[in-house]
Amino acid sequence: MDNANPVVYATQALQPRNGELDAISNSTQWWRDDRLAPHTTLFDSDEDSGEEHEEDRDVKPESMDAREVFDLVRSITDPEHPLTLEQLAVVKEEHIIVDEGDVNAERAPQILLEFTPTIPHCSMATLIGLSLRVRLLRALPSRYKVTIRIREGTHQSENAINKQLQDKERVAAALENKHLLGVVQGCLATSALRGTGSTDMAQGSPLLST
Repeated sequence: MDNANPVVYATQALQPRNGELDAISNSTQWWRDDRLAPHTTLFDSDEDSGEEHEEDRDVKPESMDAREVFDLVRSITDPEHPLTLEQLAVVKEEHIIVDEGDVNAERAPQILLEFTPTIPHCSMATLIGLSLRVRLLRALPSRYKVTIRIREGTHQSENAINKQLQDKERVAAALENKHLLGVVQGCLATSALRGTGSTDMAQGSPLLST
């Protein structure tokens, strides 16, 4: 192992996202929610219904935030240890930037995620970056351009690795390797936990007793 005894950090509690907290606090007043009101088109003519559907198509897609992106990657397992990337502080919410873009400026929505290898000479940095890229490309809406890179000054080969991670052809070629794809799939097997199973994963790990 490159880092046989990594520092293990406490994980954050799972928090409600995108207004879920308001919905919970107002749960006793559910009838005040306009979204639960009868749909007017049920009582209108077919022509009016068509107009309503046209308006529905113009509804903007729900935006993402750094917390949601963090929840998607926080429980990915490290390639070397039975610990999550959050427990090893490889990924942090404050190192994620979400840009919803600007139609007028012809700027597409983008997500930047910077990760920090546990040691400057970590040989698994490329594999970690590949796992992060695959996870976000699978989970995020296709409208987002995803950029994964190592935080500046945290790895001795950061420029070369960052270049590899942004090269779509090299990423696609890497995922055609069955062994490498199997390792990535293993890292992503716990990604759906979104932090809720981090403690359970850590229990029984000899690293926590060192």
